[in-house]
Amino acid sequence: MKFSSTVFVFLTVCTGSTTAFTTALFPQSTSTPQQTYPTKDQNEEIELPNFDELFARIQQVSPLSRTILEDDIDNSKGFDAIDKSWSPDLKWKVVESKKNRLVKSVEKIDNFQGLNAPIVRLRASMEGPCDGEAFANFIMNLDDRKKWDAQIDNVYEAYTIDDLDMANMAMGFSYGDCSRMGIGHCKTKANLGIDAREQLTICGINDFEDGSCIIWGTEMEDRHDYLFPPGERTTRARSHIFTTSLTPTGPNTFDVEYVLQLEIGGRIPTWMTTPIVIDNCKKLFACAQKFYNNEDGDLERFLHEKAKRQELTSGPSFLMTP
Repeated sequence: MKFSSTVFVFLTVCTGSTTAFTTALFPQSTSTPQQTYPTKDQNEEIELPNFDELFARIQQVSPLSRTILEDDIDNSKGFDAIDKSWSPDLKWKVVESKKNRLVKSVEKIDNFQGLNAPIVRLRASMEGPCDGEAFANFIMNLDDRKKWDAQIDNVYEAYTIDDLDMANMAMGFSYGDCSRMGIGHCKTKANLGIDAREQLTICGINDFEDGSCIIWGTEMEDRHDYLFPPGERTTRARSHIFTTSLTPTGPNTFDVEYVLQLEIGGRIPTWMTTPIVIDNCKKLFACAQKFYNNEDGDLERFLHEKAKRQELTSGPSFLMTP
């Protein structure tokens, strides 16, 4: 396992029950005690998912993540390091394949896991430093999200888990060094007769010593609805799996694989929503590439602020202690 990771909470249009896989992410069993950890300021005990199951699912649908997680693979080759024999039982349908575009590949599997929602996978080769926190900001940070998502109403970190050594223990010290973790709440606007949607998601970013990172997230279960903020509830959108893997392919280039299974909720047919989801993901990549190109100096400011923040909070974690 390649170590040195950062975990950051963010929210995307995410998912609820994920029992279509063999093992539940949030098991309810008397023989398997639940892992719960306190939040920083909100005085809540947060149930954590089964991270072994979560990352097993991620590797099943994201070959690039597998190149990051397995020691014997040279992931510096990016997409070229992917073994075409992986997950042969998954029949991906090519939606687009344009090597001269930023998003060079779009694939999908309809009705994945029988959950009445397609899973989509986008691949892009980008220029700039391979920084996962910066990419995640375009999903979690409201100001950055507004740059590409016209329907976003609000997104924020609702609960923060600040005992990061305990978070690493929950991951079995197998998936990186956690630097931030918690639960986010996201709400989209009503539009053209479609009512608003909301999610409640636990997510993070795991960065590795070679500069790679895996952004992950999964929806909290219905039994966690007490964590929603006060107010009238809207239709629940659910991402049954979400992950974005980034790995450097050169001094100033990196490959990105974005995977999302989004159940919009309500009665909207998937043949209508899938093209919209794919188009929004493309807008995310286009907006992120402008940032990594340092247009308007945004990248430079971000890296400067990040360096100052790391200097103030630097200190060895369990993973980095000899």
